[in-house]
Amino acid sequence: MKKFFSNNSVRLFLAAVAGLLIGEYATEGVIRVILPIKHVLGQIIFFLIPLLIFGFITPSITRLKDHASKFLGISVALAYLSCVGSATLGAVAGYNLIPLIDITPVEGAQKELPELFFRLDIPPVIGVLSALVLSFFLGLSILWTKAKRIENALYEFQGIVFVMVKKFLIPILPFFVLTNFSVFSYQGIIQSRLVVFLAILLITLLCHILWLTFLYGSAGIYSKKNPWQVLKYYGPVALTSLGTQSSAASLGIAIEETRKSPVLKPEVRDFAIPLFSTIHFPGSILDVSFLALAVSQILYGTMPAIEQIILFIPLLGIFAVAAPGLPGGTLFISLGLIHAVLGLDEAATALMITIFALLDSFGTTHNITSAGALSLILSGYAEKKEAKSSSRAEAEKPIL
Repeated sequence: MKKFFSNNSVRLFLAAVAGLLIGEYATEGVIRVILPIKHVLGQIIFFLIPLLIFGFITPSITRLKDHASKFLGISVALAYLSCVGSATLGAVAGYNLIPLIDITPVEGAQKELPELFFRLDIPPVIGVLSALVLSFFLGLSILWTKAKRIENALYEFQGIVFVMVKKFLIPILPFFVLTNFSVFSYQGIIQSRLVVFLAILLITLLCHILWLTFLYGSAGIYSKKNPWQVLKYYGPVALTSLGTQSSAASLGIAIEETRKSPVLKPEVRDFAIPLFSTIHFPGSILDVSFLALAVSQILYGTMPAIEQIILFIPLLGIFAVAAPGLPGGTLFISLGLIHAVLGLDEAATALMITIFALLDSFGTTHNITSAGALSLILSGYAEKKEAKSSSRAEAEKPIL
């Protein structure tokens, strides 16, 4: 029984259920106590995230040796193409299915949250994007200068960061999920817009499944490995992302769980999982693409022209790679583009934000889970490079 409750998936699932029940029956006084706890836990998690990114990506780049810069370029290209593909799928689904359903939302049923009576802010030492860029620059520079002592120190630092994940991040995640679900349930976010939620959720969820299937299927074909040997370890990661609505908050447990996969090369895995969790948001981009069409139909009675979407999606892919891994980050960073290219006004973007809040957990789960597929592709690429190098070395051996 003790082993059962020590399982990450079980603890996160129980935390989500407990949160829904607490929020359903909680008074304003109870929520007033829960809100500062949720805030402090979130502050601790987001304080640790840049350290995880720097601590895992930088030493992993140095382990890649001569192939490091090539791996970075391939990784960014994979992330961009995946985001463009998922956004295209969302747009195709929108043009074909939105005219068939009534997705007008019900207004005014959501409870207001009380103000925080206690607030403790813990600013990160460095921003997420800054940590990512620093990891790139420092890792490559260490390789070019052959700074062995700093390289060895980074390997030790990676071990320290992994202990932070085990001892700090993972133990507090169930409590963070519980407080998040309590607030969702208290506000009535799930209950008050059930019809809208179900209509859009079913379409986007199907699109998420289709794109994940495509990514993992492609990764399996390319790497010649069973993709289930990666995907099956994402259960606890998915539950975390459902509860936190943040790829960044799910990063620690993703690093922990994917270490169990026998088909991911360790040096590639430690580089790819934190990287893709930071720059690869196909689920959120799919939701943005679909919602832009849905909201336009609701408010204006028509959807943007195909020509506008053809321009919008490649630009949206760039915004996706640069988006912060925070709740709603992809949508917020894309609002200017939505207004400029698709012509949606403030009322439309406000409605997009409202409905996006309902979908964000599922888009985030797609984001974090898809990192495993791209990591498998990179592992396959690394193995093929190694095999090619070995064959060349064998061929160049002198014949005695």
